[in-house]
Amino acid sequence: MGVKKTNSAKVLNDSLYMSLLEKMLLIRIFEERAAQMYGLRKIGGFCHLYIGEEAVATGSIAAIDLKKDYVVTAYRDHGHALACGMDPKVLMAELFGKITGCSHGKGGSMHFFDTEKHFLGGNGIVGAQIPVATGVAFSQHYKETGGVTLVYFGDGAIHQGAFHESLNMAKIWNLPIVYICENNQWGMGTFWKKVSAVEDFYKMGAAYDIPGMQADGMDVLDVYEKTAKAVDIAKNGQPVLLEARTYRYKGHSMSDPAKYRTREELEAYKKQDPIGRLKTLMEEKNLIDDKAFDALHKKLKKIVDAAVEFAEKSEEPAIHTIYEDIYADKEAIWQL
Repeated sequence: MGVKKTNSAKVLNDSLYMSLLEKMLLIRIFEERAAQMYGLRKIGGFCHLYIGEEAVATGSIAAIDLKKDYVVTAYRDHGHALACGMDPKVLMAELFGKITGCSHGKGGSMHFFDTEKHFLGGNGIVGAQIPVATGVAFSQHYKETGGVTLVYFGDGAIHQGAFHESLNMAKIWNLPIVYICENNQWGMGTFWKKVSAVEDFYKMGAAYDIPGMQADGMDVLDVYEKTAKAVDIAKNGQPVLLEARTYRYKGHSMSDPAKYRTREELEAYKKQDPIGRLKTLMEEKNLIDDKAFDALHKKLKKIVDAAVEFAEKSEEPAIHTIYEDIYADKEAIWQL
């Protein structure tokens, strides 16, 4: 666990501290179990884990109102789905390719989705979710819902044309959207400074007269505060670009041994572990001790164990369902 303290100076209520800790810990346990199940070949296809990056999804989504706000992300979507409140059972079932999964077992790791939770994916194409989210924000603006959209993408996607076209349109139309670059510093196996003319990605918003911010993506409280500020700006008709500097502990996907980086680099970031940093702060505030933390870990492990059991016992999709869930019909509930 990390020992570095949070950079946040803001005092939050005690229940929010506990909520953030519980959510990050649930994501960590879920992801560790997903890795284990992948190794046992219970999970097929691609699988991109979120271990190390928990503070970004948890802190930012805690700063919005999912009754009217929306979340759109890319293929490393497990953490965002859990942060939006999706059921670990249907998520694990989706990883297992079972009919009880959130995409009926046909989407897998990259296509978590829940319209009722206002979580619109989970998208498999690099950068493609950025214009999709811009369209969601356009709908919110056009219908004057008062909501905002958060869209997540990595440092490998920020150089895609779709990113730049989206920011241009968002500025022209004054859309309520926060573009969040989860800069985990490695675009697959390429260090981000080797492929970018700009090292601080938040500065790229200036090209479109969009304000940029930078958050410590290993500090859930800093992410929470910066996102809350960005959301306030966005809801007043000014899109925002937020860069969260973070780090993934695992390879790009389960098939990546991550030999392009040193053990020393990985261990240095583990000393900034987002769960450990928040736990240390809460211990100083007498909000938690080792006994209470262990009890919380045990409770969440049971939830993930139950998710695995649910996935194991669920049926695979029947052959006749192969042509279902392809086109939306008039009953589609995802229309904003």
